[in-house]
Amino acid sequence: MQLPLNPPVAPMLSKRAEALPEGPSWLFEPKWDGFRTLVFKDGDELYLQSRDEKPMNRYFPEILPPLAEQLPARCVLDGELVIARGGALDFEALQLRIHPAASRVKLLAAELPTSIVFWDLLALGDADLTSAPFSERRARLEEVLRAARPPIHLTPATTDRRVALDWFERFEGAGLDGVMAKAIDGRYEPDKRTMLKIKHERTCDAVVAGFRWHKNGKGTLVGSLLLGLYDAEGRLAHVGVTASFTEKKRRELAEMLEPYREGALDSHPWKDWAEWDGHAEGAARKPGATSRWSRDKDLSWEPLRVELVCEVAYDHMQGSRFRHTAQFRRWRADKRPADCRFDQLEVTPPEELEKLFARPA
Repeated sequence: MQLPLNPPVAPMLSKRAEALPEGPSWLFEPKWDGFRTLVFKDGDELYLQSRDEKPMNRYFPEILPPLAEQLPARCVLDGELVIARGGALDFEALQLRIHPAASRVKLLAAELPTSIVFWDLLALGDADLTSAPFSERRARLEEVLRAARPPIHLTPATTDRRVALDWFERFEGAGLDGVMAKAIDGRYEPDKRTMLKIKHERTCDAVVAGFRWHKNGKGTLVGSLLLGLYDAEGRLAHVGVTASFTEKKRRELAEMLEPYREGALDSHPWKDWAEWDGHAEGAARKPGATSRWSRDKDLSWEPLRVELVCEVAYDHMQGSRFRHTAQFRRWRADKRPADCRFDQLEVTPPEELEKLFARPA
């Protein structure tokens, strides 16, 4: 390729903010929940690059023909690959696409094709636009994608903070997990956290049903706590982990949890998970199950008697699990494990994705 910017290019990053910034110098966009993707096009050559600067063409073959047809002859764009079904984004379906078997990728590409949502233009023709203000890049991106058709989309954007607040409240049910704020006069700065992301944060009470040792202190340092919630049938489902502890806290947790390990497996609701093979149709997630993302990780876990409850903060759910690692807030000695149920979670109805995609710039 002979572009003003050739791959790999580290994408511009974001940092978390507690609230939408005030003032006229910001442009707001929905925060898409997919795979960050930079697209490089030079004539007949197309290259999809992931956030960690790896090639992605082989995993998403169905998106290549629309990109070749609809994008300018020479350009570099920044955006997000997503899969939408049932009126919402499906991140777990997207994860399945990172598969070593080409036949499996081809099958999934036909069953659940991807879409791509663009929000920035880094280069056009011979022009490197990374030093141009974002307002100019956005205007040129709108022109480039004026006639775009699905599966290619231009992300909605607004300078009206009230509209962005409305998005923040309404769009979560569609799988969008917050709002991005970008300085209108900002440059595109690779690998710099210059954008702001404002995400939902909620709390819930969860059962602590097990833990994993930290990789640097097996037997002395706790790495993560395994969390569970009871479903309507009274089954304890594994919903994720909380893991951000200081070394001192990890050591304290190892001492605190020791008494709860005695006899824990005798009647543990997850006792049979060691025999689970991870391939059953519709099977629930298990704390010791491997995936293509974790084959090299030690996912062995230590059961605890189901007696402890903690409060954790989380941004949103992906199916029946926390989308990201939950943040430990405090122990809840006043709570019974049986009271830690899914029905305590706030549920947001989905926003129609087709309407969102069609929203005027």
